[in-house]
Amino acid sequence: MSMASESGVSYVGSSKPVTFASFWSDVRGYPLRAFLICLIGVSLANMDQALFAYVLTEIMHEFNWSVVERGWYIALTFTIAGASIAAVGVLTDRVGRKRIFQASIIISAFFVTALRWAPNTLWLVTLRTLGFATGGVQSPVTGTIVVEESPPRYRGLLSGVLQIGYPVGWYMASQFAAPIYTHYGWRQIFFIALISIPYAWVVRKYLKETKSFLKARAASTASGKKARFADLFSRELRLKTVVLFLGEFLHVFAYGATILLTAYFREARGWPAADAINLVGYTFGVGALGYILAAIVGEFFITRRNTIIIWSWLGTAAFALMIWTTNSWWAITISYCLMTIFFYGTTAVKFTFIAENFPARVRATGVSFSGSLAVNLGVAFGPLALSYVVRSFGWNWAFTICGIIPLFLSGVVFLALKPIPLGAAVEEATA
Repeated sequence: MSMASESGVSYVGSSKPVTFASFWSDVRGYPLRAFLICLIGVSLANMDQALFAYVLTEIMHEFNWSVVERGWYIALTFTIAGASIAAVGVLTDRVGRKRIFQASIIISAFFVTALRWAPNTLWLVTLRTLGFATGGVQSPVTGTIVVEESPPRYRGLLSGVLQIGYPVGWYMASQFAAPIYTHYGWRQIFFIALISIPYAWVVRKYLKETKSFLKARAASTASGKKARFADLFSRELRLKTVVLFLGEFLHVFAYGATILLTAYFREARGWPAADAINLVGYTFGVGALGYILAAIVGEFFITRRNTIIIWSWLGTAAFALMIWTTNSWWAITISYCLMTIFFYGTTAVKFTFIAENFPARVRATGVSFSGSLAVNLGVAFGPLALSYVVRSFGWNWAFTICGIIPLFLSGVVFLALKPIPLGAAVEEATA
């Protein structure tokens, strides 16, 4: 039984109470299989990309980079990779999600492994950019697959939980990299990327192309029109494309600034390295709960748009509280945990909201541009901007300018879009 909303978009299954039995009944079988295949795939992709970050200090010393040069090289790789991912998004809407997923696994692993032999900065930055571009495309591709294959009532929950592939991948990389680094040196850890290659066979054998893509391709073939990047800026999609991009960019720009919180605790608060690292690690663990909480709230209680706005503003308040008012370890820890729960937890809702705002014919293109490109640019320039602002205004004002204010504005930007009713089918959501 469905119930019409004021916007004309129908609810799906809204009259049926949500229980574990109903959840299992709806997701068991192929939807769950597709979700698990995507979760493992994106975890392996993040594992491969984490290897570079774990030995960044060694790379900086090997190639004689300054701290500023390191920041610019990182910004360069994220910027070029982000643009490449957006371009591949168009290809994904033309040739299919499954094909791009398979190709990404193999090609990315090749470029990451090749970092082992990088002889100079040019080769290193080139291989890193190619590896990140081809591996990073798995995020929008797997997310699109999960959004299109999940039962409407649990679409946000499953695509939200999919985002834990990021911390899972980084954890896997640490477990493999630590012993290899200890016994064989930093260059050898890039061989870990080869583990991902056989997984392409799993994707080929057990993952189907989504029905939404097949339907959109059939319609495209009949009309003679193919997915184009320019479609994102058509009259009906222009506002959504720009607002989603800007909202995501501001959010991730603020997130990029928080990458330097470990340095802040050491340099501004005077903490020992071990204390700073332990606090950041602990709060990231607590923050993982925010992903699940946001996914549940945005799926069953309030719309995803409103969850994004409320979570962003609560995260803003906790961020400001930590930077400007806390002194004791416990006060900092509590406010930092609250910040990660709401600030970082928003990620579990944003991806689904972005994906369901685009029709199937350009969904991967839209997610790649308004999602992945915005993310890569935000992560590239957030920490770089903060590094410069710290020099002139100090840490507190740097985090205010580069973190607190952009995060608050992100919530303001999302107000420009209409909320999508809870449980709306993915194609109805774009109507």
